[in-house]
Amino acid sequence: MRVLGVDPGLTRCGVGVVEGAPGRPLRMAGVGVVRTPADAEIGQRLLLVEQGLESWLDEHRPDLVAVERVFAQHNVRTVMGTAQASAVAMLCATRRGIPVTLHTPSEVKAAVTGSGRADKAQVTAMVQRLLRLDAPPKPADAADALALAICHIWRGGTTNRLQAAAEAAALAARSTPVKGPFSVKGSSR
Repeated sequence: MRVLGVDPGLTRCGVGVVEGAPGRPLRMAGVGVVRTPADAEIGQRLLLVEQGLESWLDEHRPDLVAVERVFAQHNVRTVMGTAQASAVAMLCATRRGIPVTLHTPSEVKAAVTGSGRADKAQVTAMVQRLLRLDAPPKPADAADALALAICHIWRGGTTNRLQAAAEAAALAARSTPVKGPFSVKGSSR
């Protein structure tokens, strides 16, 4: 599986592509950052993020795009920019028919380091180790994007299979008639 991880942001939108499967060695296929000037109008910045992400999608042709789920912060302006960049990433992938999944920051940290409270330095060190890189990926946005991709490869497939199994079981339960004394209409039990 080839996953494009996106750590959304307006000034720096981290992108990283990882190939692999659970239980097998992972390989980094690309890492970088889509940058926009802080003094540009919001529409122009979103257009630049879109163009950058489209270029990554063209070059790497991922099977899936994993985007960091936006969470509430104290700075509303930062949250808005992150949410807008996240929406652009989801739109670019969906337009191409590429599935999109969202992962929370704590979910990503737990998948990569074993602790949902790990700091950026710990995440970066584990990404470097897991991908057998000579140097840590920089900036932190790029390392976070790789961590998102790793998280999805390791957890996403399992989560998707569990969800599909639960849905199949629920469907089977709805379509199978219940037998026994409790299924008879008008029973006085």
